[in-house]
Amino acid sequence: MRVLIRLLVGGLWLGRFAALAQDVGDPAAGYDYAREVCAQCHAIEAPFGESPHPDAPTFQTIANVPGMTATALFVVLRTPHRQMPDLIIPSEDMHDVAAYILTLKE
Repeated sequence: MRVLIRLLVGGLWLGRFAALAQDVGDPAAGYDYAREVCAQCHAIEAPFGESPHPDAPTFQTIANVPGMTATALFVVLRTPHRQMPDLIIPSEDMHDVAAYILTLKE
């Protein structure tokens, strides 16, 4: 029973954190950053079409991954990928880019 209560309280705490994280960031600033940095590889705006780099998903595709949240985007943006360059995105810019990507969710 104690384990169940701990899991429930922990889940509520994480849910609250995720909800707060969703509100962080300026989508317009995220778009500007993405246009300067991310658009070299990713299609970042409508019409989305194909990304310049064939292995890079469009931002709309990323936004529409089931369960995609700001918190999940922070993890993705901080984790190196085989095809993604070793890019260090400043924290504020990361929040802005995540906010912009989430505006593309259908």
